[in-house]
Amino acid sequence: MVRMTRRLRVFRAFTCKYKQKWDGFIVMRRGSNLVQGFVSWWEHRSLQSRLIAAYIAIILVPSLLVSIVSFRAINETYMKDAVDKSAYILDMEKLHIMNQIESMERSAQLAVSDKEVLNYLTRKTEPPLGELVDFNMSAFVNLTRIQFNNPNIEHLHLFTDNPYAYEIWPIIYNERRIKDEIWYKDTYGLGDLQMWSFQHTDRDLIKRTVEQEPKVSLLREISVISGEHSGIIQVDMLLSEFSPRTFTVQDEQSQLFLVDEEGEIFSRAKQSLLSNAPMMEQAIQAKFQALSDGEPWQMEYKEAGKSYIFLSVPLEGLNAHLLNVLSMEDVLAQISKIRNTTIGINILFIVIFTIIAYVLNSFILKNLVRLTDAMKKARRGELYTGVVIRGGGEIGELAFHFNKLMNKINELVAVAVRKEAMSKEAELRTLHNQIDSHFLYNTLENIRMLAEMEDQREIADSLTSLGGMMRYNFKWSGDYVKLRDELRHIRNYIEVMNIRFDTPITLIVDVPNVMLEAEVLKMSLQPIVENSVKHGWYEEAEVTGSKDKTIIIRAEAVRGKCQIWIQDNGTGMAEEELKLLRNQLHSSSCEKVNSGEAPASSAVNEVSRSDRSAGIGLMNVHQRIQLFFGAQYGLMLHSTQGVGTIVTITLPTVVMTGGDEGEETHNRG
Repeated sequence: MVRMTRRLRVFRAFTCKYKQKWDGFIVMRRGSNLVQGFVSWWEHRSLQSRLIAAYIAIILVPSLLVSIVSFRAINETYMKDAVDKSAYILDMEKLHIMNQIESMERSAQLAVSDKEVLNYLTRKTEPPLGELVDFNMSAFVNLTRIQFNNPNIEHLHLFTDNPYAYEIWPIIYNERRIKDEIWYKDTYGLGDLQMWSFQHTDRDLIKRTVEQEPKVSLLREISVISGEHSGIIQVDMLLSEFSPRTFTVQDEQSQLFLVDEEGEIFSRAKQSLLSNAPMMEQAIQAKFQALSDGEPWQMEYKEAGKSYIFLSVPLEGLNAHLLNVLSMEDVLAQISKIRNTTIGINILFIVIFTIIAYVLNSFILKNLVRLTDAMKKARRGELYTGVVIRGGGEIGELAFHFNKLMNKINELVAVAVRKEAMSKEAELRTLHNQIDSHFLYNTLENIRMLAEMEDQREIADSLTSLGGMMRYNFKWSGDYVKLRDELRHIRNYIEVMNIRFDTPITLIVDVPNVMLEAEVLKMSLQPIVENSVKHGWYEEAEVTGSKDKTIIIRAEAVRGKCQIWIQDNGTGMAEEELKLLRNQLHSSSCEKVNSGEAPASSAVNEVSRSDRSAGIGLMNVHQRIQLFFGAQYGLMLHSTQGVGTIVTITLPTVVMTGGDEGEETHNRG
C-alpha cells in the first residue's frame, strides 16, 4: 500500500511537470500561428493599406518619439518652476499671517493686562455714575486706542456675565449676546490658553445683522482668579486682512485657501478654480482629514481633464493650513505650444508626401470617390438608388455593405412609421374611453341635479359621493396617490353605504396636515374600511345592542415610517379567528410569493384584479403593499371580541408633490 502511494505521487509529479512543458509548447505554437496569420493577413492587404502603414512607420514614428522626449523634458522644467514659484508665494503669505497672529495676540494681552478693565469686569456692586465716567474717559479710551493702533483688527470685544458691568459700545458686551456662537462653550476652562475660530460671516452684535465677510477670531478666557471665569476677550480680523493673497486676485491660474482644523475651506467668493472643478473641494477636505501631523505636503490632482498641484504648509498655533492650488493649464498650454510647433513641422513633411501620394493614388481610388459621393447624397436625404462598384477589393466590399445598410435603414424607417401610426391609434382609443367615462359622470350629475330640483337632498348627496368614487376608480393615472385623496374616497364610500343602514356609520379622521401629503397605494385603505362595514357589526343586535357604529382613521410618522390605524367599534373577532387571519396574512406575504410557495404571477394578477374592485380583501392589500414596498411593510391585526378591531398599515414615509387625482371636493350645502 505504501509503495502504491509513492508510485502515485511520482506519477502525479511527472504528469504535472509534463503538463507545464506542454502548456509552454502550446503558448509558443499559438504565438507562431499568430505571427504566420499576421504575415498572411499583411500579404492579402491592399496596396493602399501597405502604403499607409509604411507612411506611418517612416514619418510618424520618428516624429512621435522626438515629440515624446521633448515633451517630457520641457514638462519637467516647467513643472519645477511652477512648484518653486508656488512654494515661494506660500512662504511669503505664511510670514504675513504669522505677523498678523502676533499683532492679534499682542492686542489681546494689552486688553486683559489693564487692571482698571479687570476691576470693572469683576466688580461686585453697582458702579456709581462718577466711576463710570472716569472709566469711560481713561480705561475705555485705552481699549479703543489698542484697536486704532492696529487698523487691521476689525473688532475688539470683551464679554462678561457680571450684572454690575454695563455694556459700553463697541467693546464691552454681556455674554448673553454670544450664547449661540459655536465657540462660546469651548472658551470655558481655557485658562491661560487661547483658541482660534474661523467663521464665514461677521455678525454685528448690536444691529444683529450679518456681513458676508469671513473672519478669524482669537478667543481667550479672562480669569482674574485662577479657575474662575470672569469673561471672554475676542479679537476679530477679516480674513481679507489676515491673508490678503487668499482674498485677492493674484493669478487666475492659482489660488490660496485657508483650511481650518475642521476641514472648512476659506477663500474669496468669486474664484474660478473651485467652480471649474466641483469635486476639488471634497478632495481637499479628504486630504486634510487623512493627515496625522502638521507637516507640509504636496500632491497632484486631476479633474475633468485638467491638472492641478496642491501645496500646503501648516500655520502653527492656529491648527490650520495655508493651501495653494496651482492650475497647470497655462503651463501645459505652453508645453503643448512647443509640442505643436514640433508636430507642425512634421505635418509639413507629411503634407508634401500626401500630395505626392494623392496624385499617384487618385486613379487607384476613383471607386472610393464614387462611394463617398453616394454616402454624402444619402446623408443629405436624397433618394438612394444604390451604388455599383465594379471589381472586388475593399472598395467593392464596402459598397456592398453600405447598400445593405441603407436597405436596412429604409426597413427600420418603415417599421418606425407603422409604430407611430399604432401609437396614434392607441391614443385615439384612450380618448374614446375617456369620453365614455365623461358621459357617465355627466349622466350622474344630471340625475343629481334632478334630485336637487325634487328636494331629495339625501339622494343628491349620495349621487355626488358615488360620482366621486367612480371618478377615483376610473381615473387610474398611477399606483400611488396622496393620503388626502384616499381619505376623500373613503368619505364618499361611507356616505354611499350609510343609505342602507338605519344607524349611520360615523367616520372620524384624525390625521395631521403633514401626513395628508404622504404617499400610499391607491385603493389600499378603502378595502379595509369595507371589511369593517360588511363584517364589523354583523352580530350587532346580539352582542352590542344599539351601539353606535364608528370608524376611526389615524396616521402619524413613527421612526421614519408612515403608520395608519383603522379602528372600528364592532363585534371584533375571537382569538382563534384572529390567529387564523394572521396566519393567512403571513402565508400571503411577498416573501412567500418570491420564494416559490405561492405563484408570484397569480398573486400579482389577483392584486391587479382586486385593485379594480371595491371588495379587496385584507390578504390582497397586505400582499400588494409588500410587492410594492418590501417585506418589512404591510398589515397588522389587533382585535378584541365585543370591543372592536384595529388594522395597522405600515408604509414608507414618502411625501408627494403636486396632485394625483385632481379631484374637486363638492360642496354639499
